[in-house]
Amino acid sequence: MNDWRVAEYLVRGCAELGVRHIFGVDGANIEDVYDAAAYHAAGSDTRVHGVVAKHEFSAATMADGYARATGGVGVVVATSGGGAMNLVAGLAESFASQIPVLALIGQPPRDLEGKGAFQDTSGKAGSIDAAALFSTVSRYCARVEHATDLPQQFATAVEAALGGGPAVLLLPKDVQRSPIKTRTVRRNLPSRTIGDPADLAAVGTALKTARTTGKTLVIAGNQVARDDAREALRDLAVALDAAVGVTPDAKDVYGPRDPGYCGIAGTMGHPELLDVARATTLCLLVGTRLPATAQIPLGNIPLAAIGGQPPYLPALYAPSSNLAVSLPELTALVREGGSDATSSENTLHAGIPVTAMRLRPPAANGPGLHYREVMETISELLPASCAVFADAGNTGAAAVHHLELPVNGRFGLALGMGGMGYSFGAAIGSAFANPRPTYVIAGDGSFLMHGMEVHTAIEHALPITFVILNNNAHAMCVIRDRLYCQNHDDRNRFHRAMLAEGMAAMFPGLPCHAVRDTDELRAALSSPVESGPRFIAIDCDPDEMPPFTPFLAALDLLNPLLQLPFH
Repeated sequence: MNDWRVAEYLVRGCAELGVRHIFGVDGANIEDVYDAAAYHAAGSDTRVHGVVAKHEFSAATMADGYARATGGVGVVVATSGGGAMNLVAGLAESFASQIPVLALIGQPPRDLEGKGAFQDTSGKAGSIDAAALFSTVSRYCARVEHATDLPQQFATAVEAALGGGPAVLLLPKDVQRSPIKTRTVRRNLPSRTIGDPADLAAVGTALKTARTTGKTLVIAGNQVARDDAREALRDLAVALDAAVGVTPDAKDVYGPRDPGYCGIAGTMGHPELLDVARATTLCLLVGTRLPATAQIPLGNIPLAAIGGQPPYLPALYAPSSNLAVSLPELTALVREGGSDATSSENTLHAGIPVTAMRLRPPAANGPGLHYREVMETISELLPASCAVFADAGNTGAAAVHHLELPVNGRFGLALGMGGMGYSFGAAIGSAFANPRPTYVIAGDGSFLMHGMEVHTAIEHALPITFVILNNNAHAMCVIRDRLYCQNHDDRNRFHRAMLAEGMAAMFPGLPCHAVRDTDELRAALSSPVESGPRFIAIDCDPDEMPPFTPFLAALDLLNPLLQLPFH
């Protein structure tokens, strides 16, 4: 361990990036990197700790959550074979959501490639080609064949990741153990691109024109949070006297306390935003491509955009991978030749009360608590500056629609791939980066996939509250089957699971709460925790309709004809 090897270089490189935790599952072909991290942690003031997760998917989402919390790079490490394959879904989420993640993936030694090596993914002799596979879920992928190649490949990988998305280095075990003469890791991080000033000027001109002829609608995405550009967005909104909506994964970039806020866009969002859109003369996308889950009917309204990637819809577009720099420049362009916009009849400037913006699913009459009362109770008791990670399915839709964040609260949601179980790892990664109160809000389906990462939170005494809405079903599938497929075989319903009681038996000392009414939920959320996580399981109704526009539209159309008994 006193020799300077590729493994040590990689760990030092992570430290130079400001990374203090790397996430993975240890194994034969990545153990040298874990060993180097342990050695580095024992002898350095800028320690890099190797965290062992329970599954590589969760390790990838830990790196994703870490990157979102720090605004920097998250690092995931994995061994070869099945360990490497398990990364794909997690990296795909980071790829689709443009989250900077560096994946260091072990490979069998080079002299065994194509010769029947255990877990060979060299692409030789009919083996799986890991480089081809990971190239589809990364901005950069390279196999490190020689130690002398590593400094340039590492720098290129970091630059690619900071451009928005994963970068992958495939590391044969013998290369990890190879000595390397270069001990200086590139310290200067690559500058993030702002784009052509002419593009920004064109967007600025369009906004100035729209400001004089009507109302502008801004829809902001989660790049605003990644670039720490919330104040810059607020200044632009004030300069434009704009109405502002957010995508479902960007609840924390603009909210009811901000001027002109008018709700969340998309299938889980607020209907008042649609009324605002119909009255606008220009829609500006900020840090979002406006995916299907966030789209609203814009008709013939012109579209402009600024962000890391062009929107899915045709638009006047100004590229920027650093909104904290480009938004103030855009605001300055808007303000040229005049002061901030004013409107004597502007009722949007103070924001629309969130309580007025609700979809109205049919009343739920089944057992347990219901989505709105759960989310409103949680909202009341969230501490300031906490972080909340919601998972996929009905639970995620309810959190997007009903949950209110506290002052300086952060919000995370996997909309890139929508992988179930994302919230568990992402919350853990975020808590490592910033040990503030952190909350997971997930359904039992997500918990049964990747909920055993609770063990990782226990091992490291992380301040995470796991809130599981347990309806003993894949409830979104239950409702979808009955709405669209007329299936009644209950294949997506489960036998009853007593999650809180089971976790209490499995992890003595973990505070566990089985909740069946709002008083019990309030008591569970208010219960003191000396250190580490707590676990709350809430009995819910599997047949409750979530606040999800496609379901409600289908119900309005089909229920009179089919008389579907939802409750």
